[in-house]
Amino acid sequence: MEQIITLILDSGRTGLDMGLYILLPIMVVMLAFMKLLEAKGVLSWVSNLLAPVARIFGIPGLGIFAMIKLLFVSFIAPVATFALMDRNGTSRRYIAATLAMVLAMSQANATFPLSAMGLNLGVILLTSVIGGLAAAAFTYYVLTRNLSDPDTDEVAVTNSAPEEKKTVIQILGDGGQEGMKIVLGMLPMLILAIFLVNVFKATGVIDLLSTLLAPLLALIGLPEATVLPLVTKFIAGGTAFMGVTIELMNEGLISAHELNRMAGFATNPLDVTGVAIFAAAGKRVGQVIRYAVYGALFGMVLRGIMHLIIF
Repeated sequence: MEQIITLILDSGRTGLDMGLYILLPIMVVMLAFMKLLEAKGVLSWVSNLLAPVARIFGIPGLGIFAMIKLLFVSFIAPVATFALMDRNGTSRRYIAATLAMVLAMSQANATFPLSAMGLNLGVILLTSVIGGLAAAAFTYYVLTRNLSDPDTDEVAVTNSAPEEKKTVIQILGDGGQEGMKIVLGMLPMLILAIFLVNVFKATGVIDLLSTLLAPLLALIGLPEATVLPLVTKFIAGGTAFMGVTIELMNEGLISAHELNRMAGFATNPLDVTGVAIFAAAGKRVGQVIRYAVYGALFGMVLRGIMHLIIF
């Protein structure tokens, strides 16, 4: 019992350190900036401008909005966009393609903190867009080509809520508060994930997995130490992956080069937690989740190969 209490306390300290000193400042600044761009109509303008090109890949204008929110806010941010697509009658083919794109791309709540540890932000954003568009096109033209929904032209993207006139300072403050809410909401999952990983370490599960997976990872130039964050990612999500990776990098077990090599496979919402959250965004979203997962796997593998080639 004493050992369990020690693991809980150690996990709590690690989670709070990461949340308060890494995640919080980054997310507050990013959310404030994105809130200002949204309030000034910049995000809507960009989404509508790129909509004709996005349609080539099976992505509606709202899909571009979801992409921007994922890349620069967090993996939770696009959920509201999918709820809107579900309500306004957007074709299930468009929904599936957009969801595959989102599941294959990098999430800001993991990539921006990891950029402080040596993750190449420019490359990760570039491979995200390429992999996401490939996942969307594969889903739209191959996986869902037999879906019977007519392709519905959904409305153009507009600012979500025309509120009373606010000053720039008020808008930035609102965005900062949203960033704080996201980080505070992530803390319980982060601490639980770190605790779960510590339990796996203490019980020898990680050692067993490392023995089994190390030869496979060695083929692509990744050390045995990367087994832990990769397993954590697909069990507990990108936030937990980020937390465990930072801890291992601080201990000198993973280098920035190795982080960049595995980032193509690991910095995305394609995990148990992410799929469950997006599937709950609406009935019609849930109906196409399996197509989106298959398409996202295609995009994720493509991104992973690009990172192995580049790094």
